[in-house]
Formats: sequence, C-alpha cells, structure tokens
Amino acid sequence: QVQLEESGGGLVQPGGSLRLSCAAPWFPLDHYAIGWFRQAPGKEREAVSCISYNAKSTYYQESVKGRFTISRDNSKNTVYLEMSSLKPEDSAVYYCAARTFTCTSNSKDYDASGQGTQVTVSS
Repeated sequence: QVQLEESGGGLVQPGGSLRLSCAAPWFPLDHYAIGWFRQAPGKEREAVSCISYNAKSTYYQESVKGRFTISRDNSKNTVYLEMSSLKPEDSAVYYCAARTFTCTSNSKDYDASGQGTQVTVSS
C-alpha cells in the first residue's frame, strides 16, 4: 500500500511562499495521480490541486489558480505544491493523496493519504 509523507508546511506571512512536498520513500508513484487537499478547522476537506500520473493533466481549485503550481519528479517519487501569494484563507492542514492514473476532486476516490502538514498564513 502506498504510504505518503507530506512536508514543507509552516508559518508564513500573507503574500509569502511555501513549497510542500509529498513523498513516497518506499513506493514508486509513477502510476499514481497525486492530489493535494486541505482542511481548515470546522470546514470540510477540499481539493486544492492534482497532477496525473504522467503530469499531462493538472487540476487547480479556482481560488488558487495563478498562485499554486503542482509538479512531480517521478525519479524522486515526490510531488510538489509551490504556493505563492499566500492568503490567510489558505491556512489549513494540507494532505496529499494517491490514486491510480487520473485525478478527481473527491478525496474519497483516493486510495491512500498522508498525515498532513500545517500551513498557517498570518502576520
């Protein structure tokens, strides 16, 4: 079973940047689409971005388009989420999740998920 590890979260000021990583140290991800989801306190988990297994298809939630960029390096079994121009409303626990080949925006469609990394945007 795929085991995922998120990293790169932290505290950043509004307008700042962070790069999140989703790694699978012991499992090849080259057949898996990776989605990034986030969940803020009292809110439902929502899809942020996703990249297909071959990186030919990506998805972004409307509120992050132009600010977030998803990419993958299959040689390192790692997917990245570059976040810039961060806003307080981006604060949440960010999770990555895996499913075979193609993206969906429903977290229940994914087979595995990591433990999450906290992103806090505050001055």
